[in-house]
Amino acid sequence: LVSNVLDFQSGLGIVANMFLLLFYTFIMLGHRPKTTDMISCQLTFIHLVMVLTGGDIWLTDIFESLNIENDFKCKITIYISRLMRGLSICITCLLSVFQAVTISPNTSLLAKYKHKLKKFTVYAFLFIWSFNLSFSSNQIFYVGAFTNMSETNQMTVTKYCSLFPMNYIIRGLILAVTTSRDVFLVGVMLSTSAYMVIILCRHQRQCKHLHNISHLRASPEKRATQAILVLVLFFVVMYWMDFIISSTAVLLWMYDPVILIVQKFVVNAYPTVTPLVQISSDMRIINILKTMQLI
Repeated sequence: LVSNVLDFQSGLGIVANMFLLLFYTFIMLGHRPKTTDMISCQLTFIHLVMVLTGGDIWLTDIFESLNIENDFKCKITIYISRLMRGLSICITCLLSVFQAVTISPNTSLLAKYKHKLKKFTVYAFLFIWSFNLSFSSNQIFYVGAFTNMSETNQMTVTKYCSLFPMNYIIRGLILAVTTSRDVFLVGVMLSTSAYMVIILCRHQRQCKHLHNISHLRASPEKRATQAILVLVLFFVVMYWMDFIISSTAVLLWMYDPVILIVQKFVVNAYPTVTPLVQISSDMRIINILKTMQLI
């Protein structure tokens, strides 16, 4: 039953992310994309890889068909998984910041950055990818194929892979740096989310004051902002659940099989729910689906 639930979750995440990725690719190639479209497209690609690696679906099959040894398979699988996890929090934070700038009033301090968003996006992508590619590299040295638990005191992290023993100082340093990065990014997300909520509430009061019914309808910007707020809130909850499980396991140097299953479900929850929220909140996609129904 648990296996079926995880398989259903992975299947739903793959289908939803692939659909959304095709949509954003079409928008990027055939139309003038918005800055948030470029960010959402990259986030969708990251989530697709997260679901695939999280479910051990494609990498395991590829490596087995190529007869690649387990040690290399473990290193690259865990590395890609940690890399996508880091990219997910960074890109989600970037999306939250850029949406806050996009909907900011022309009288605010952020308004002067609106016309520079596309240029900043390129620099932000380069920095985020460079940082995470190097930051996640420590996984290569401390992860490998499972050998003998009693002799080496390895900690199982997947069906075939284990975490090698490491010095307490190194373990604490990695945990401290990772925590500092995550706390900073989550703090930025929560701050921009609070800012967007204030703007939406202020806009709602102005519309009610004017008694203008047409303004009360959700604009595309408002729908996008509400969707990002939902994603940020859901991300923060799922992320810290995963962080608590991972940190506790590393500090105690013990992973229970049940905890591994719960963590896999938690890790895949955000990349599975995200495309569903984005699809349901984007009027362009909704109109396409309605048109397909009429055909």
